[in-house]
Amino acid sequence: MIDVQRLRVLRAVAEHGSFNKAAGALLLTPSAVSQHIAALERTLGHPVAVRSTRGVTLTEPGRLLVEAAETISAELDQVRRAIDRLSQERPRLTVATFTSGGRHLLPAALARFVRTHPEVELTVLESEPEDAVPMVRGGAADLALAYHFDGPPPVRPGGRPGLAWRPLLEDPLRLVLPGGHRLAGRTSVDLGELSGDRWVLGCLKTEAFLCRYAELAGFDLRVAASTTDYFFAQTLVAAGVGVSLVPQVALAGAAHTAVVRVEPPRPARHIGLVLPRGRRTNPSAEALAEALAATATATAIATAEQSGARPRSGPAPAARLLPRGGLRGGAQAPEPGVTRPVS
Repeated sequence: MIDVQRLRVLRAVAEHGSFNKAAGALLLTPSAVSQHIAALERTLGHPVAVRSTRGVTLTEPGRLLVEAAETISAELDQVRRAIDRLSQERPRLTVATFTSGGRHLLPAALARFVRTHPEVELTVLESEPEDAVPMVRGGAADLALAYHFDGPPPVRPGGRPGLAWRPLLEDPLRLVLPGGHRLAGRTSVDLGELSGDRWVLGCLKTEAFLCRYAELAGFDLRVAASTTDYFFAQTLVAAGVGVSLVPQVALAGAAHTAVVRVEPPRPARHIGLVLPRGRRTNPSAEALAEALAATATATAIATAEQSGARPRSGPAPAARLLPRGGLRGGAQAPEPGVTRPVS
C-alpha cells in the first residue's frame, strides 16, 4: 500500500524541484525526504525521481503519483470540511467569483438560492479564475463562477484532478465607442475599421486576446489605458480616451458612449462553473449551480429579445439561441448580442 505521507513528500519535491527545498517546506531534514522517496520507490518497484545538478526530475511513474497525490489531498480536504460541517449548527457555502460575473449574474442567483435555502451561511470571495480554480480544488471554495476566452476552459476532462467545468453561457464582447465617434451610428463594425484608434482595456487579460483579433483585422494594437474594471474602462471611453471591448454582461450603459456589435470573427468570453467532481460536491453548491444556470438562461432570453433574435424551440436550459442569419459562407454562429446557455 502506498503511504499518503510519502505521496505528500513527493508532491513537495515536485513543487519545489529539489529535496532540500522540499525538506524546508515540510520542516523535515533532506535525509528524511530522501528516505521517504526511497521507501516510496521500493513500494512501487519503480524510480519516481531522478536527481541531477539541475535539480530533481520526476519519472513518468512519479508524475502519475503526483497527480494522484493532488486528487487524494483535495479529497481529504473536502472530507475534513464535510466533517466540520456536520458539527456546525448551520451549513456553509463558499463561492468564488470574478468581478463582472459576481456583479451581473450572482445576485439574482443568490436571491433565488436564499429563498429556498435560508439556513445556509453564505460566503462570497472575489477571485479571478486562475486563483478560484485552485480554491475549489483545495476546498477553500465549494464552487467558482469563472470564465475563459478562446481556447480550452480552465478545467478540461483529464486535466485538473477532481474538478469539473459546467458551461453556463457565451458572453459576447461589444465595442464601446465615444458618443461622437465616427462609427457610433453603425449597427456593427469590423475591427479593421478601428486601426487608427487607441484602445482602453477593461481587463489586463484581454490585451493578448485583443492583439490576436487586431492581427486578424490587420492592424497593431495601440493601448491608451489599462484598467482592471470594465465600468472604469467605459467611463474612460466616454471621456474620449479611446475605444474598448467590453463583455455583454459588463456593459454599464455609461453616458456619452455607443455600443456596437463586432463583425466576424466575433470575440466572446465563455462563462461557466468550476465544481468538485463526484461525491465531493456540497449539496448546497449544486443548488446554487442550478440557480446560476436559471439566471444564465434568463440573461440569454433577455438579450435575445433586446437584439430581436428568435431562439429555437426546445428545453430552456439547453436552448441554443441563434441569429436569423449566419456567418459568412453560411456557417451558423450565435448572434453577437445573444448569449448561449448550456446546461
